[in-house]
Amino acid sequence: MDMLIGSAFFLVMGLIVAAVFLHFVPIGLWISALAADVHVGIFTLIGMRMRRVPPAKIVMPLIKANKAGLDVNVNQLEAHYLAGGNVDKVVDALIASQRAQIVLPFERSAAIDLAGRDVLEAVQMSVNPKVIETPVVSAVAKNGIELKIKARVTVRANIDRLVGGAGEPTIIARVGEGIVTTVGSSEKHTDVLESPDDISKTVLGKGLDAGTAFEILSIDIADVDVGRNIGAQLQTDQAEADKRIAQAKAEERRAMAVAQEQEMKAYTQEMEAKVVEAQAEVPRAMAEAFRAGNLGVMDYYNMMNVQSDTEMRKAVSEAGKNRKLVPAQK
Repeated sequence: MDMLIGSAFFLVMGLIVAAVFLHFVPIGLWISALAADVHVGIFTLIGMRMRRVPPAKIVMPLIKANKAGLDVNVNQLEAHYLAGGNVDKVVDALIASQRAQIVLPFERSAAIDLAGRDVLEAVQMSVNPKVIETPVVSAVAKNGIELKIKARVTVRANIDRLVGGAGEPTIIARVGEGIVTTVGSSEKHTDVLESPDDISKTVLGKGLDAGTAFEILSIDIADVDVGRNIGAQLQTDQAEADKRIAQAKAEERRAMAVAQEQEMKAYTQEMEAKVVEAQAEVPRAMAEAFRAGNLGVMDYYNMMNVQSDTEMRKAVSEAGKNRKLVPAQK
């Protein structure tokens, strides 16, 4: 009985040791590499385990690269994995570039991958160009008519400028800017409608792909629609603004005139009050003159006669002005 327990114990321990050994030493992967004529040492695979690098992530792409005839070694792939790159996609990109006869060294492919770009898609785009459709671009010709234009830009990836080159949004922005400039320099919107290919030629000749990760092959105008009459609308808005300014100035002048009128009324009332006050002083002065003996009765009568005579002359003058002339009868 004790012998059976001991045998079972040793059997379990052996299985545990075998499992640990197979975990650190991927025998199956090592055999697959040997079968593919890829020389990867057993201690190299153990070292990958110690460095927390899945051996399958390195060995399988290495086998694929070896079968494609690429000059890639284990250290390059492992270093790229440790740097956070996608080893399998880099190897696929190298194979695709080799088949398409595109010069793409491993270092450049790894740099493109680490830069956050899809290196395999970039190689595929170099072989099969991509069509980028711009949003609707609104442009106004010199006669004030708005045109809504949509363009299709055919681009090819530029492998040499993938690292540090601008992306698709820059291409779309530059094409939109070129469309606006070209339409804006046209005298009439009908000129653009008659030959929309002039826009493509003008925009394409501006070298819009400079500093980008793409090479523009062609720019095709997909659709042109006539929009609003921006010029007439601006003139209407300007006329409305001028009208409001004129109304504001007229209101200002009217307010000033009303203020001046009110001021003159107040001044007139003040003068009338002073006249009334002065007239009220006349009897007092005359009474004082009588008491002082400076004014006699005859002087007072003479003064009243002069005043009456003056009022009569004034009445006669007013009557002469208001008289209507009657034509003489034959």
